[in-house]
Amino acid sequence: MSRSRQPPLVTGISPNEGIPWTKVTIRGEHLGTGPADLIGLTICGHNCLLTAEWMSASKIVCRVGQAKNDKGDIIVTTKSGGKGTSTVSFKLLKPEKIGILDQSAVWVDEMNYYDMRTDRNKGIPPLSLRPANPLGIEIEKGKFPQKDLEMLFPGMSADFTSENFSAAWYLIENHSNTSFEQLKMAITHLKRQANKKSEGSLAYVKGGLSTFFEAQDALSAIHQKLEADGTEKVEGSMTQKLENVLNRASNTADTLFQEVLGRKDKADSTRNALNVLQRFKFLFNLPLNIERNIQKGDYDVVINDYEKAKSLFGKTEVQVFKKYYAEVETRIEALRELLLEKLLETPSTLHDQKRYIRYLSDLHAPGDPAWQCIGAQHRWILQLMHGCREGCVRDLKGPPGLHSTSLDLDAEVRASAPSHLGQTASLKRGSSFQPGRDDAWRCKTPHRVAFVEKLTKLVLSQLPNFWKLWISYVNGSLFSETAEKSGHIERSKNVRQRQNDFKKMIQEVMQCLVKLVRGALLPLGAAEGSGRQLGGWEGKAELSGPWLAHVIQTLRLTYESLAALEIPNDLLQTIQDLVLDLRVRCVLVTLQHTAEDIKRLAEKEDWVVDSEGLTSLPCRFERCVVLSLQSLRGVLECKPGEASVFQHPKTQEEVCQLSINIMQVFIYCLEQLSTKPDADVDTAHLSVDVSSPDLFGSIHEDFSLTSEQRLLIVLSNCCYLERHTFLNIAEHFEKHNFQGIEKITQVSMASLKDLDQRLFESYIELKADPIVGSLEPGIYAGYFDWRDCLPPTGVRNYLKEALVNIIAVHAEVFTVSKDLVPRVLSRVVEAVSEELSRLMQCVSSFSRNGALQARLEICTLRDTVAAHLTLESRSSFKQALEALPQLSSGADRKLLEELLSRVKSGMHLQLACFQAAPPPAVKT
Repeated sequence: MSRSRQPPLVTGISPNEGIPWTKVTIRGEHLGTGPADLIGLTICGHNCLLTAEWMSASKIVCRVGQAKNDKGDIIVTTKSGGKGTSTVSFKLLKPEKIGILDQSAVWVDEMNYYDMRTDRNKGIPPLSLRPANPLGIEIEKGKFPQKDLEMLFPGMSADFTSENFSAAWYLIENHSNTSFEQLKMAITHLKRQANKKSEGSLAYVKGGLSTFFEAQDALSAIHQKLEADGTEKVEGSMTQKLENVLNRASNTADTLFQEVLGRKDKADSTRNALNVLQRFKFLFNLPLNIERNIQKGDYDVVINDYEKAKSLFGKTEVQVFKKYYAEVETRIEALRELLLEKLLETPSTLHDQKRYIRYLSDLHAPGDPAWQCIGAQHRWILQLMHGCREGCVRDLKGPPGLHSTSLDLDAEVRASAPSHLGQTASLKRGSSFQPGRDDAWRCKTPHRVAFVEKLTKLVLSQLPNFWKLWISYVNGSLFSETAEKSGHIERSKNVRQRQNDFKKMIQEVMQCLVKLVRGALLPLGAAEGSGRQLGGWEGKAELSGPWLAHVIQTLRLTYESLAALEIPNDLLQTIQDLVLDLRVRCVLVTLQHTAEDIKRLAEKEDWVVDSEGLTSLPCRFERCVVLSLQSLRGVLECKPGEASVFQHPKTQEEVCQLSINIMQVFIYCLEQLSTKPDADVDTAHLSVDVSSPDLFGSIHEDFSLTSEQRLLIVLSNCCYLERHTFLNIAEHFEKHNFQGIEKITQVSMASLKDLDQRLFESYIELKADPIVGSLEPGIYAGYFDWRDCLPPTGVRNYLKEALVNIIAVHAEVFTVSKDLVPRVLSRVVEAVSEELSRLMQCVSSFSRNGALQARLEICTLRDTVAAHLTLESRSSFKQALEALPQLSSGADRKLLEELLSRVKSGMHLQLACFQAAPPPAVKT
């Protein structure tokens, strides 16, 4: 086949590098006679014929396809010229697909480009241009079922172009097996891609040079077409037509020249007016500028512009200037109203308040905006305080399940502060004591305590700024320097007038705080007129001492915080008075609750006796009182400026009476325990001290306490109370500065001694009466007659029985307390000796044997209990012996001595308990 033309020659390509699917313009010679003549086009070895668009014999436009070679020639093949050559080459860059949200310097053809998979043009949606792998690492599809992922991430999607994109879903689906190091590399890739977007517009301009070349070509083509259209018309070329138009315009202008000259003067005047507008454009634009700056919040700019306009045009006589200045004043007045409204808005910060006041001062607002702000803030604080009370009362009366700050448990069950229940170092006895209250209630804050905390927190958050606002008002720092100079004298007068008014405001806030706290904690002390207003806490049990102490500490901290603001003490005196009343109430309530706790101590008596004859009850009592006083330590302590709790005589009397009541309540408990019926004594838990020998040997079998044994135990406790416990408690009272300690001790000791004496008499009556009653029947058993009896051979059974009974009493008393043995046996011996003396004195006459027998028995009894004889018992034995005839012979005396010796040796083991024991060691 012969060729009529030369082979194609490519001499240029623009751009000379790019990514696949870049649109390029190929320039050269002999590139074909038409689109049908072009039969082949390869760039870097890739066939680009499908995207080629033949423009002319020197220009072809196409898109670069996916090529294997990074750089190659551009080969054009035509029917007329055959396969051509190229003097230039094209560099294929690594493809970087542009996502739908990425910036691009060129327009991306989203709808139509070449699809390599189907070898044809195919329209695809824009979303197909998104990057297939945004992380830049190999995708490893997981084996997680799609349904499980949808259940795990409801409403989410793994498509990163979706609004509900879930990164976790995407990672599980595409990178479940990817290592941590690869994920770190993916983060680096993402950061690098983000940095590319922020490189600036210059990078996009460089990458879009071909676009600019295309635009230049388009403009050139338009120009050529316009020229072609102009030459075809009758009127000639476009240039010629324009020349004709200009000539006609010139002729018309010449005819109008005279009219223009006539208008010259008018134009000059207009020009002068425009010069005025230009010169004073500040004033003419000021109303609009003021509105714009107000909308942006640039109040300083508005004020500066207003001051400038006021100084320039405030006294002008020009009507135009007056009109515009009036517009300025109208907008400034609206600004004053806006600033005043913002100033009086609540809540507001101190910084904003000062700023608005300074603006209003600079704008010369009428009245006293700063004082209006102080009044509004005062009303706001009072409103917040009453709202706090109403909210807490409403929560208190609402459903229990809605309370979060406190729980209404059994009418606010008294809870002990944790810090007061662990102080047991000063007491060694009774380590088994457990508090009667459940520890679970300690963390539950009562409603009224939570209310006081919330109220004081509110006051401390609002009052400091209120006080600082007043201080700034007094020293003039609220106002600018110009306003300070202009209104200093007038403001000084206002401050002197407002000082009393502000003092009343502070007093009103303090009184409101005190009344609200009193209404919550001391409802009985509130006035009747304000009781309805401040009430709402009815039906709730009174707070316990620890909670009152917590409230007192809260109020003390509030007082200290307010005093740190340098608020005068006379304005805070109402808080001090409230704290004093609460301290007094806390002391009284704590003592009352202590008496209630002590009243329940009887239920905890376990009747476990130690080696000293004591149960844990005295120690429980002492610990209860000591813990109660320790809980009052902070309350009784006088902080700076506080008065003593005991400064009023009435308080001293009440505290003294409550302290006495505590002692008497415990004494009453002891009395109740001593007189408790046998069936009511719980001895299931009874145990003995291993260090005590054979305690309650007679009750080991049935573990039951008799009334006599309970009397002895209570008597032993009474003795310990008198010698130790009451004295220790008196020392603690004195340590905590209680008044009337001597009276407390005297009355308590008197009540204790009275109980001790009554219990002792009851026990003696129970033990001595049977022994005394058995003497007379025993003496005259078997029709015994002192005038007619056999010679004595020993003591008779009635005396042995009496001795055994006395020994039993000794054993019973010794089992409980060795210290009680002399006291009890002395009274028993007195009763027995008195009865024996009476019986001897009632005998009319004795025979020789009868007198010897009587003297033997009296001497045996007297010598046996010699360690427990008193003056009364010695006198009774003496009277009994004097009632007997004197021994007439030495044989009788010898016989008496032999019989005495025989009786003592025969009952040596039984009589050993009557031997005098060494005095007990003094307790330290």
